[in-house]
Amino acid sequence: MHNKNIWSPWRYEYIRNLSSELDDASQSLQKDRNDENFIATYFQTPEHDRSSLVVYRNEYGIVFLNRYPYANGHLLVALGEAKPSLLSYSETQRSALWNLVEIGASMLKEKLNPQGMNIGINEGQASGAGVPQHLHAHIIPRWSGDTNFMATVGNVRVIPASLETMWEQLTGKSEE
Repeated sequence: MHNKNIWSPWRYEYIRNLSSELDDASQSLQKDRNDENFIATYFQTPEHDRSSLVVYRNEYGIVFLNRYPYANGHLLVALGEAKPSLLSYSETQRSALWNLVEIGASMLKEKLNPQGMNIGINEGQASGAGVPQHLHAHIIPRWSGDTNFMATVGNVRVIPASLETMWEQLTGKSEE
């Protein structure tokens, strides 16, 4: 039997800095919890796009990386105005939302070249919406074999690139 190795050399740096990584993640999660609608905050503070992981914005809304992704490049898309449901928005706003979804999908296709994508909306707390007061769409790039035994057996997702690396790749901007 020939065993295949899954190399993840980035984990060595993560393990070496585990305590600071956990502190940073805890502070980020606490910040998000303290800010009940961090999506609106992200929209209102374009000067913080890098730290908020916003990869695209226009006058209607934003496209940004999910801090807790299912896969590398997992994007969230939201209008600037917070409303809890799709039909709470006007037809013009829904069109603007869908345009942002198309921009995000195009960005992923161009920059990451996934083999497929999951695109969807969880409306309301009962559906699993993390920020039920601010409707947002998910765009998740997918590749054959992008899930493995780690998700099933270990209840852990292996994400091969950092959020900062994804932000740089999607925006074309490097460390400033």
